[in-house]
Amino acid sequence: MKPSDNITSTDPRKTARQRRSEATVDAVVEAAARILGGKGDLSYTTNAIARTAGVSIGSLYQYFPNKDAITRALIRRELKSLEDQLGPVFAAPTAPSALADFAAAAAAYQMRRPTLARRLDEQEEKVAAPDDLAPARVRIMELLSAVMQGHGIAADTALLEDLMAVARSLTDAAGHRGETDIARLARKIEFAMMAVATAGR
Repeated sequence: MKPSDNITSTDPRKTARQRRSEATVDAVVEAAARILGGKGDLSYTTNAIARTAGVSIGSLYQYFPNKDAITRALIRRELKSLEDQLGPVFAAPTAPSALADFAAAAAAYQMRRPTLARRLDEQEEKVAAPDDLAPARVRIMELLSAVMQGHGIAADTALLEDLMAVARSLTDAAGHRGETDIARLARKIEFAMMAVATAGR
């Protein structure tokens, strides 16, 4: 049976244990990022990903059963990147500067590759499964909760989701306009998040 994007499984078929395997997996995931961050969905196929990665379609299917599995691997990679960016905030979540640091990290992460970040938000709704993406999301939400507690605000899940949506909307809009001033964007995110968090108090 010829591999196709219609295969329902989205789990990698091989664990990348050897250096060559890891290099292939990394190349495929980065190729997916380049396509989504460039031409977009219409060019986002397994054949295009393999061609961009410089690997055969057979090699691609050794590690990923379909396009959705590649997308999920890319989302996991980007979530890890965001967590790394938030490192200083994880270290001191209730510090007075924590919200500003959170906003700065969010702005830097989104603006690093704004088109990719925006399209991954869209892709996540289509392919993400809670089992492997939820832990990172939970850690980030718990971090934001601690940050808001440092400002005397007890944020429930709905408020935390609103705050994340505010940050995402502002960064997506900035990306659409081609803005590059990360510091200015971070200030806007911080101000908007605090405004939403304190609305009606």
